[in-house]
Amino acid sequence: MARIKCLKDEYAVIREASKILPEAALKVSFLEALAELEDNDCYVNRSFPKTRLHRVTGVQQAIYRADIDKISRWRIHVQYGKDTCIHIKDIIEGQKHDDVIQVIKAKKDRYE
Repeated sequence: MARIKCLKDEYAVIREASKILPEAALKVSFLEALAELEDNDCYVNRSFPKTRLHRVTGVQQAIYRADIDKISRWRIHVQYGKDTCIHIKDIIEGQKHDDVIQVIKAKKDRYE
């Protein structure tokens, strides 16, 4: 049986995603991205083919971005907690994904 990492959603990002994602295909891609982030084997192998998980540069905190869909440019921001859980911090729509530092600064209370 595959081991999973715990996911915490303190800011109701999953609920927000179900409301703001414009198409059903993006909602399915969002769930697939969450499943990949939960999969411990991806961390062991350091391979994230769906989400292309990578660290955000330009900020002091360790914030990571994961693609929901590469073409639509929707992203998820996550951080790793001291409790070894993945904390979902935000969902970023396609038009705002290039302004990542401004998005993080605008919601700085979410990020540790």
